[in-house]
Amino acid sequence: MIAADTERFRLRGFVERLIQLGECEVHDKPIDLIDVAGVLDGNPNAVLFTAAGPEKAELTGNVMGSRKRLALALDTDERSLMATVQDRLKRPHKPIKVEDAPVQQVVHEGEDADLTTLPVHLQHGADGAPYISASLDFALFPGSGFTNVGCRRIMLRGPQQAGIDLIAPSDLRAIYLERAARQEPLPVAYAVGSHPADFIAAVTATPPMDELEVIGALRGAPVPIVKCVSNDVWVPADAEYVLEGYLDPKGHTEPEGPYGEYVGYYGVVKRNPVFRVTAITHRKDALFQTATIGGRYLARTDTAQVTTMKTETAAWAALQTAVREPVAVFATPSSGGMYNIRLALRQRVPGEARNAIMAVFGSMAEAKHVFAFDADIDVFSDEQVDWALATRFQGDRDLVVASGFRVVPLDPSLGGARTGAKVGFDCTIPFGKTDAFEWAVPAAPALPQRAAKKNVVDVLKEEPASFVELMASLGSRDGREIVRALDALYESGRLGRRDDGRYVLKDNKQ
Repeated sequence: MIAADTERFRLRGFVERLIQLGECEVHDKPIDLIDVAGVLDGNPNAVLFTAAGPEKAELTGNVMGSRKRLALALDTDERSLMATVQDRLKRPHKPIKVEDAPVQQVVHEGEDADLTTLPVHLQHGADGAPYISASLDFALFPGSGFTNVGCRRIMLRGPQQAGIDLIAPSDLRAIYLERAARQEPLPVAYAVGSHPADFIAAVTATPPMDELEVIGALRGAPVPIVKCVSNDVWVPADAEYVLEGYLDPKGHTEPEGPYGEYVGYYGVVKRNPVFRVTAITHRKDALFQTATIGGRYLARTDTAQVTTMKTETAAWAALQTAVREPVAVFATPSSGGMYNIRLALRQRVPGEARNAIMAVFGSMAEAKHVFAFDADIDVFSDEQVDWALATRFQGDRDLVVASGFRVVPLDPSLGGARTGAKVGFDCTIPFGKTDAFEWAVPAAPALPQRAAKKNVVDVLKEEPASFVELMASLGSRDGREIVRALDALYESGRLGRRDDGRYVLKDNKQ
């Protein structure tokens, strides 16, 4: 075993940093668990509750509910976040096994491992039960020894039983189904209370590998890991809590849900496997974590913000194989972090905007609507995007509609369909027209450097000139005297105009 830093990426440390930066509210007064969701719903800040429930437990929520806070977690800024993620993913770090694991300072096994002693709150009014919503799951890939890491919710069913959402296609679902087919339980562990880098790693699509190395990549440092006390799964030693156990091999048999989903609506009751708890371990001063999800304020939820990272990295990977010069990509958190993607590119040949749109359609980004813009448009700016959509897009020419695509079934507009449509909006200036005058963007005047002349006629004798060029040549910082001089030339019949607006002398041959 090798010594490793088990505090650098602790959730509590990150929350304390957010408090110092004014990004986290502290609620010191006792609060009933039923009231927690109301404080978090739509809150632009993270929240730390120091006395949640009758146990006066410490509970934090909405830690990842803004792009700024995700960027802080990776020591970058909001616009550089996706590029930082991409860069770090190139350098995976093998985990380091440790013996002294803070997450195992307190150990509860057997009947003492009671889920109902944790500060798990009801998140939405119609939820089937309280949910643990900020959990990362760890399980072993069969045969390889690699650890799979995912992110999914847990619905309390009792002190040692919980329902998990294992409907959507995922590695964990495939691993589980393989074990269930042999009627073998699947050992699994859930970390509750993790650094945001770990969540980003958990949702990011990567080639087959030990996904503990992916967490190390996003952290920029090896992950200290420890073997669970009741199974052979290895988990981050610096987590706040770990829930150990197994997935029952009986299959998708028990009702789970309803639950307020990340798309902003309820997910219905589904049949899902049961998680059976064998041990709960945690730090002595453990900080429980809850994630915000669903509702009318998606852009302020943990799940939508984390999902943007999955979407953007998948879209960017596709764009790099489809066009020569992608510039930026942004998945809007208000669409759940997945359904609406904006991209910018520099077109080198005709048709590249369409290539970009179709590449994202077919990628693991799972986007439903793709908006393509020129490089001059800031895809993070709603104002610039709205302007480009209004002025560079023609529906009968620039709309790309296709059907029969793989979909995420939580989209209620599907009406139960197994495949769906995707729509692309080509909001780029027609290729080859970007230098045309009618596509030039107005800006405040700036006087160019020009040779000094005595009067307007002297300037125009040499070459046609715009009004601002006349001002520069005559050293004017007012312009009205030039208007009077031009008026005299108009009256004498000597002044003309070109299509680009420049003034010319009619008796000149230029």
